[in-house]
Amino acid sequence: MRIRRGRVFIVISAFIAFAVFLLFLWAVRVWMIQAPEEVGEVASPTELAAAPLPSSVAQEDEYAEERGRLVSILKDFRDIRDSEVLRAMGAVPRHEFVPAEYLDQAYDSDHPLPIGHGQTISAADIVAVMTELLELERGHKVLEIGTGSGYQAAILAEIADEVYTVEIIPELAVSGRERLERLGYENIRTLHADGYYGWEEHAPYDRIIVTAAPDHVPQPLIRQLKEDGRLVIPVGPPGWYQTLWLVTKEGGEPQFHNIMGVAFVPLTGEH
Repeated sequence: MRIRRGRVFIVISAFIAFAVFLLFLWAVRVWMIQAPEEVGEVASPTELAAAPLPSSVAQEDEYAEERGRLVSILKDFRDIRDSEVLRAMGAVPRHEFVPAEYLDQAYDSDHPLPIGHGQTISAADIVAVMTELLELERGHKVLEIGTGSGYQAAILAEIADEVYTVEIIPELAVSGRERLERLGYENIRTLHADGYYGWEEHAPYDRIIVTAAPDHVPQPLIRQLKEDGRLVIPVGPPGWYQTLWLVTKEGGEPQFHNIMGVAFVPLTGEH
């Protein structure tokens, strides 16, 4: 009787041990299935390539393509040949300088866009033409009259060492400065003032560019231009077509070169 009970006990114990072993195997299997999710499984290269890009990255890629298209147009159809100008036009994120409602036109090359306060961001092709006329080099100190959105200043800062930009409209002076600082342009200094009188404190300048049209070339800008310097400026009556002039300084005297017809907002101020 005792022998039979002992055998029954052994069978029951063996059964329980086997059941525990099966339970252990099941638990291990469940853990192995769930573990990759809990510890963050590393995706394979194929999975990474197939994963959708975050919207901001995808958008930046889109804008990079737009800049590349713009550079091609400027080179092939606008006859821009200066490699540094083309590089700058391809580097500066123009979409950062236009209002949200015009983002779809940010990289159109042939027309200006409103930026508020009766002002515009110049057409990309005009920006490229005027910048190329300056013949910028590293080491140059440049004065810009009419900060506006800050786009032209950013293009200049991609090539020249120092850029000084003056804006008469207080709201644009503030927003332009903040935008340029946010984008990391540390070689640009801004001033809220009447650009007709330039920025005497940092004169003379190797190059001067004016992005609004006075009805004559301001004499303070001529005085602040270095010998052998270059000034690019639209001149003409407000509300009408003007002439884009290249002014060089030779022997202390300005030399005027008629470039082409343009249309700019007027240069405002008390002068």
